[in-house]
Amino acid sequence: MDFNLFEITSSKYLNGLLIFIFFLIIAKIVDVFVTKTIKDAVSRTSWEFDDRIVEIIHYPLFFTILIVGILETTYYISPPMDISFYVSGVFKSFGVIIWTIALYRLTSVFMEALPAKIAFFADAEKELAPLFENLMKVVIIGAAIMALLSVWNKNITPIVASAGIAGFAVAFAAKDTIANFFGGISVFMDKPYRIGDYVILDSGERGAVVAIGLRSTKMLTRDEVLISIPNSIMASSKIINQSAPKPRFRVRVPIGVAYGSDIDKVEELLIDIASDNKYVTKKPIPRVRFRSFGGYSLEFELLAWVIEPK
Repeated sequence: MDFNLFEITSSKYLNGLLIFIFFLIIAKIVDVFVTKTIKDAVSRTSWEFDDRIVEIIHYPLFFTILIVGILETTYYISPPMDISFYVSGVFKSFGVIIWTIALYRLTSVFMEALPAKIAFFADAEKELAPLFENLMKVVIIGAAIMALLSVWNKNITPIVASAGIAGFAVAFAAKDTIANFFGGISVFMDKPYRIGDYVILDSGERGAVVAIGLRSTKMLTRDEVLISIPNSIMASSKIINQSAPKPRFRVRVPIGVAYGSDIDKVEELLIDIASDNKYVTKKPIPRVRFRSFGGYSLEFELLAWVIEPK
């Protein structure tokens, strides 16, 4: 920055004060612009979260400009090296802290707003959205710690290396948990089933999905038995979702009638019985298929679709 504009007096301290006052005025102008103009503009929008975003960033912007003014003033005055180092370190640390708090709060606002805008987060709101929020907050805090160490000229390379080794050890020890975690994310993203769907796995388990967690999926069988299946298995299994794309399920009822029976009457009677059942859907319509000549009967099969797979 060119300080010649501020060299009005012969005293560098008075000139330094002018520099600080200049930045203070700029900070106040920006603060008024944000609190009046921008806040008034966003208050007219239908999105409720922009008001909260402006409210969160308005103080950090003001203090950031103020901190820049203090640092520029310190640089102009040129105090002893140790004093300059500590003044710079204290105010830079203050800037890191206020922006860490702001980003921490913004994360909560964004994760609260995303389910209303993105279907993926709307479906995963109870399980996945809080996880993403916590992960983002951990990253923010970690980055803030690294920034603070850098401000005070601390060598962060050993810390990063140690964190990498520790992370590798934890990942190796918890590989099954991590596999289930990523399996859960895969289930949330691909949506092969939802809560309430009736599914059949290639391993033979079948039931209604009652809960989808980050570690496992819970199914309730027809015998009212609760099964918990790790998501790593769910993500790699062949899944038949009998509730998708519409909540209906085809049933096959084998029926044998005596030789010599009127085939047309048999078909009409079976279709009437199926059509009168309140659980059978109107579309697709029930149908009857002749399958084979049995030893003692003609083998038919009634095909019908029921509303509730269970």
